[in-house]
Amino acid sequence: MEKGGDGGLAGRVAVVTGGSAGIGAATVRALAADGAAVGFSARNREAVAALESELSATGAGVLGVGADMSVAEEIDAFLGRVGDELGPVDILVNNVGRAGDRGFSRSSDEDWRELFDLNLFSAVHATRAVLGGMRERRWGRVVMVSSLAAKMPYPSIDYAASKVAMLAVAKGLARHYGRDGILINTVLPGLIMTPMWERGSASIAAASGSSPEDVIANLAKEVPLGRYGTAEEVAAVIAFLASDAASYINGAAIDVDGGLYNGLY
Repeated sequence: MEKGGDGGLAGRVAVVTGGSAGIGAATVRALAADGAAVGFSARNREAVAALESELSATGAGVLGVGADMSVAEEIDAFLGRVGDELGPVDILVNNVGRAGDRGFSRSSDEDWRELFDLNLFSAVHATRAVLGGMRERRWGRVVMVSSLAAKMPYPSIDYAASKVAMLAVAKGLARHYGRDGILINTVLPGLIMTPMWERGSASIAAASGSSPEDVIANLAKEVPLGRYGTAEEVAAVIAFLASDAASYINGAAIDVDGGLYNGLY
């Protein structure tokens, strides 16, 4: 399969997990537009095939693979296909994840393990798998898609805990691998209008006795910009971190939240 076009990432191979919708799909599009060849995965095989078809029709080098990123063997199979069909991975975007929806008192230990398998351990496993090749080539970019929930861990405490852990992993790896030419950063999206958030707002509405529309409208008022962000706005930050323009950004945690978080860390 041919690599991407003539943008700033021409000749690079990127991987996006959870790439069939929302921030993931927007990131696949952004990286492909910048010239990268992009392999992406998701459990929804129909959505994967649709996005692959859409981008292939534009001449982009893309490979969509249906896979469950909470299963190590499927991660390895996915990355193996990317290596065989696109080439060694230069850019890894650990985006796959889901929110907890049962509440702390009702969630079990197994619920937490399942959430961490997808949100955290998929990123740990995929990152470990690509770091060796990046070190050999002395160039690499890893972007962890965490969440503003890492700083504001309510109401989904299990989800927030998994996203805090992603931030810690990225911070530690950035110090360890920076001298190898590998930059590892984290993006923390705030209120972003995606299918996952639409489902989340419905759950909040059901618990509070309000409507999803009221939940969405009321939360938007808390954002200094007065609106939700878009998946494309988050993807633009991820694409920047994947580029040579971000060559001195390492170990950073970048809020993409319209100013919602007003803490000092």
